[in-house]
Amino acid sequence: MSIEKAYILISVFLFLSGALGVIIRKNLITLLISTELMLNGVNLALASVDRMVGGIEGQVFALFVLAVAASEVAVGLGLIVAIFRLKGYEGTSEIKHLRE
Repeated sequence: MSIEKAYILISVFLFLSGALGVIIRKNLITLLISTELMLNGVNLALASVDRMVGGIEGQVFALFVLAVAASEVAVGLGLIVAIFRLKGYEGTSEIKHLRE
């Protein structure tokens, strides 16, 4: 097995473990961490496929994904802190009550 295929298998494992964390967990911080894990799996897959093909497009897309991930964490963490300070909620099930 080549090293690129091993990287793709690792990226699939990262993505699936992040997706499992998003599905199972209810804590908002854990959801953000799981989303970051999924995005890092996608970045690893993009870089390894780019190395197999021999272009530079995968690395450029990985940089865009990193920029989106950084902004997602900044905005998401700010919203979580604001909701916790305002209402004292920690999980996703309590946020449904904000509509009332």
